[in-house]
Amino acid sequence: MGTTITSLRRWPAGLMAAALLLGLAGCQDSSDQGATTNRPPTAVDVVTLESVSVDITESYPGRVAAYRSAEIRPQVGGIILARKFEEGSHVDAGDLLYQIDPALYKAELASAESELALADANAQSARLLAERYRELVKSSAVSRQDADNAEAAWKQAQAQIQAAKASVQSAKINLDYTRITAPISGIISRSSVTEGALVSAAQSGALATIRQLSPVYVDIRQPASSVMKMKRSGDDLTADVQLQLEDGSQLDETGTLKFSESSVDEGTGTVNVRAQFQNDKELLLPGMFVRASVVVEHQDAAILAPQQGITRLPNGAAQALVVNADNQVESRPVEVGRAIADKWLVLSGLAAGDKLIIGGLQKIKAGATVTPREQAAVTAGMQ
Repeated sequence: MGTTITSLRRWPAGLMAAALLLGLAGCQDSSDQGATTNRPPTAVDVVTLESVSVDITESYPGRVAAYRSAEIRPQVGGIILARKFEEGSHVDAGDLLYQIDPALYKAELASAESELALADANAQSARLLAERYRELVKSSAVSRQDADNAEAAWKQAQAQIQAAKASVQSAKINLDYTRITAPISGIISRSSVTEGALVSAAQSGALATIRQLSPVYVDIRQPASSVMKMKRSGDDLTADVQLQLEDGSQLDETGTLKFSESSVDEGTGTVNVRAQFQNDKELLLPGMFVRASVVVEHQDAAILAPQQGITRLPNGAAQALVVNADNQVESRPVEVGRAIADKWLVLSGLAAGDKLIIGGLQKIKAGATVTPREQAAVTAGMQ
């Protein structure tokens, strides 16, 4: 002991300090190695991917169109005596909308009826004369020519009766046309005329317009490629349609595709597709712009991966980290398609049963051993 202390005292001061530092460093390294060896695997959040049924939708612009629309026009001329509806209200088919002054048409009807009465009287006289000559010609009291003339006069009188009846019918129709009624049920627009206005059957402007809003149509401009995709998948163009309104809200009603044009617009490469909505609340108005989401494809076994589990490399490629059967991290190159809600539609690289890491990614790398914590799985049947 004394010899050792004596020997150390003989070392230069610099060498003694270096020896002490090396000893301390050796003790520290041993401590760190022991701590690293005893540290538990990093915990990460994972979801187990499943095959799910998915409807692939695409969004297109659309315009609302009335199910039926009728422009109200006069069929006879005259002065408007009264407007019988409230602008913007609902009217039923047959409701009186306008009353045109009927005085002239009542007079025409009376004149036609008098002409009919005169024709009836003339026909009665001609019939009696024809019957009398028919008997007299047998005894040669009148000539055959006179008898034939009497028969012809009777037939002319019968024809005049038919003409007079037609005039009466026409006069009645014109009189009825002085009452302008609603041809369909729906919401009526503002009136373009007021009481006292002179209208005619040949005028170009409509008095008002009635539009039926329940049900209602939505005309969608769909790319021809999407229509072909639907037809190839066996869809008969009767898929459900969801609408987003101009204020960004979603319409709480589902429509159905009813009709597709048989030609493609050469300028835009689109096909006009028409959907029908019941529109009970009449939120959809003709001319309104909407966004229509249409189901264009259905996949029975799709893989949906949470977006937080897919990362992008500097070159733009996508990759995912998964936990294998040995609880080790594997890096997978993946190809993803469209986003569906908060998930990516996986085209390749991942399969059902893979444990995709969605939490703790910044603390791990490929090859590391981890402790997976299972999170909620992908919900089947997502759209």
